[in-house]
Amino acid sequence: MADKIVFAIAALACLSGAVGVIAAKNPVHSALSLVGTLFGVAILFVNLGAHFLAAVQVVVYAGAIVVLFLFVIMLLGVDKAEDLQTESLTGQRPAAAVIGVMAVGLLLLLAVRGVQVTTGLHSSTAALSGDSSNIEQLGKALFTDYVFAFELTSALLVIAVVGAVVLARRAPREVHPE
Repeated sequence: MADKIVFAIAALACLSGAVGVIAAKNPVHSALSLVGTLFGVAILFVNLGAHFLAAVQVVVYAGAIVVLFLFVIMLLGVDKAEDLQTESLTGQRPAAAVIGVMAVGLLLLLAVRGVQVTTGLHSSTAALSGDSSNIEQLGKALFTDYVFAFELTSALLVIAVVGAVVLARRAPREVHPE
């Protein structure tokens, strides 16, 4: 019974945080609502007994990634008023609408197909294989077999931050009437 109560509270935190991300007018409030959603997911991980994943969820996502989001939001400036009637990229809104409709259609297709597909395999909470724990095996795999992908991801994040800085600090263009 306690598991169901914890699940209901965590699910409510996740859903209210997700609605806050979408509904907030201020980007900083959206980022803080995202933190609430990520903490709700961490509580769900703890409820399932996945304590390592809960710690990673809090440290990596709620900590580092949201701080990166807030850094970029503050760097780009949240106090600037934008004219929504002026489109910098023509056709951006119709393209976004088409992609959104396609994404919703794909999600519906996956939901329908997910109900029909069963694997027949039983779940297991045993160790993956070998004498070491799952965390040790995950660490060895990350820093031996997948070290290139791991470093490439970190380089990609650094490049994204540098790109955001360059875009935010670009001098505004002057318009000369002819």
